[in-house]
Amino acid sequence: MEKQGVYLGPRLRRLRRDLGLTQAEMAADLEISSSYVALMEGNQRPVTAETLLRLAKAYKIDFSEFADDSGRELVARMQAAIRDPILHDIEFGSLEIADVVHSFPAFAEALLRLHTAYKEEQFALADRRQHSSVPEDGTAGDPIASVRNFLAARRNFFPVLDAASEKLSLKIAETGSLPQYLKTRHGLKTRRLPPDVMTGSVRRLDWHRKELLLSEALDQSSQNFQMAQQLAYLEMEQEIQAVVDDGKFDNHNATRLAHRAIAGYAAAAILMPYASFAKAVETQKYDIDVLSRQFSVSFEQTAHRLTTLQKPGQERIPFFFIKVDVAGNVSKRLNGGAFPFARHGGGCPLWNVHGVFATPRKVVTQWLELPDGQRFFSIARTVHSGGGRHGLAPIDRGIAVVCDAGYADRLVYSKNHPQAGSPTPIGITCRLCHRIDCTSRSEPPIGRQILADTFRRPEAPFGFSDA
Repeated sequence: MEKQGVYLGPRLRRLRRDLGLTQAEMAADLEISSSYVALMEGNQRPVTAETLLRLAKAYKIDFSEFADDSGRELVARMQAAIRDPILHDIEFGSLEIADVVHSFPAFAEALLRLHTAYKEEQFALADRRQHSSVPEDGTAGDPIASVRNFLAARRNFFPVLDAASEKLSLKIAETGSLPQYLKTRHGLKTRRLPPDVMTGSVRRLDWHRKELLLSEALDQSSQNFQMAQQLAYLEMEQEIQAVVDDGKFDNHNATRLAHRAIAGYAAAAILMPYASFAKAVETQKYDIDVLSRQFSVSFEQTAHRLTTLQKPGQERIPFFFIKVDVAGNVSKRLNGGAFPFARHGGGCPLWNVHGVFATPRKVVTQWLELPDGQRFFSIARTVHSGGGRHGLAPIDRGIAVVCDAGYADRLVYSKNHPQAGSPTPIGITCRLCHRIDCTSRSEPPIGRQILADTFRRPEAPFGFSDA
């Protein structure tokens, strides 16, 4: 016959968390099995008088107060949460709340954690609004975030620009080259000048002398891109402006940034026409180095273009693109896929895009797994900009293109990959990652309580509940 006792699951779990113990460690202290601790915490077994005595002896607690609590703290937290205005139209009975807490304590804790995260975000949003200001020129909000949202909502694919660019690319091919087309069609002579003569510019259109001036510090792929972008401004302004207008941006900075981004999209489409590029990526199994040489563009430009190949009937692998500096600041993010990257804050240090600076110009691949089980394949490398002559400081940044793991077998990079069966466990960002044993964590996740280290100091920077 089972010994008499009381059901104190939530209170027992709370005690264990406060002590910073795992179920196995508490079981060892109480000289019972860890499975029995789990059953008691789940209110599937009662806490007997003998177990209460062992708790009192092991942890120096007043078990009368412990037994009397009976989950009241968790019930009180649930009652406070359901008074939130967002739930004002839902009626909860006190018995319903108690039933949830005592019968499904883990579910109750999950709800409270989500509510805590929701409230923290609400407070952060209110704080941002309180401290934001609207400049006299009418700009407001975050223009970079507005443009990123605009591109992400359209999966970084603009069929009107691709169609116009493809026609323009054919005309350039018939003429012979970009410089020749600019001369024949627009009467513009292309000249390369020293950086000191360019006075801080890499490209400048001089209508008076009918010249397109390019900095000698640019390599050939960058020169090609600047010529293509200028050509987009000259011949595709109507299509570019129509795409930008569709964004309905509410400030001038966002409109200008979007215009530049869309012109860059058009330039890439001119250099890498959709049909021929989409065919080449399959033939070359997405080998970025080979593709960049084939189309006379840079590694980064090729990686950009991979995120745009979503034409109906001619879709290719949906990629996500990110560009970071050595400090982890994100300077560019393009989402043709569905990688859930954090909108704010730093990324996960376990993702090797943050480590490619140790191996410049070397392609580094990695299998990734998010806490929810989603798996991705990452291709990362450093890219070089600036410099070009003595005295000009070069800049290295890391870029990565990422796709869902289900597409990886179509990539040349995944063949015989040693990590295929053991992906690196990463989080979107520390604030959103609940991997409790991560030793690389820089801050606690939202909605989690930090345990005291009076009885136990974990290897990870913070201690949390294991449930």
